[in-house]
Amino acid sequence: MPVSGVRQDPEQMLRLARAGDGGALGRLFELYRNYLTLLARLQIDRRLQGKVDASDLVQETFLKAHGNFGQFRGRTEGELVGWLRKILATTLVSLVRHYIGRRRRDVRLERELAASVEESSRVLEGGLVAKQGSPSHEAARREQAVLLADALGQLSADYREVLILRHLEGLTFPEVARRMNRTTGSVEKLWIRALARLRCSLGASP
Repeated sequence: MPVSGVRQDPEQMLRLARAGDGGALGRLFELYRNYLTLLARLQIDRRLQGKVDASDLVQETFLKAHGNFGQFRGRTEGELVGWLRKILATTLVSLVRHYIGRRRRDVRLERELAASVEESSRVLEGGLVAKQGSPSHEAARREQAVLLADALGQLSADYREVLILRHLEGLTFPEVARRMNRTTGSVEKLWIRALARLRCSLGASP
């Protein structure tokens, strides 16, 4: 199954959005829902222990992005994705401050969270995409971490979970087994099948 969104041209949609096409802006942001949700989940798991739903954090990010779109000056998908990551990190800072009861602005916390979100994105791309072979010509024009997040979203829940825990959270197979309530052997087999399914979903060459 091809990755959703590969045939859509984000930069063309960005030009339409700049021209005042609100529908294009909404469709453009939707291309990054899976990607931002995955980054949000990684941060929430580490810092808020499930107190906030990742989808709610992403929705708040989109609301802020809509309201501040006039300030965005980038022209490429990479610039847009980076801008959305910064808004996600800023939104996350507000939530963390709320739950830890910190009212004053904390520049150190802001820098730490921004760096953590950026690192999660790098791990997302480098931890899996680089191992999946050469992407199609169309996919090569897109941000690979975004395509990977979409491909993960197409997998079954168990396949997606084993890949996230093993590669993005960096757990060992025994640790993954405990988190998934499985044996280590079954998790290793599940991981192999999940990688194969991911490769097929991405349409990468072997």
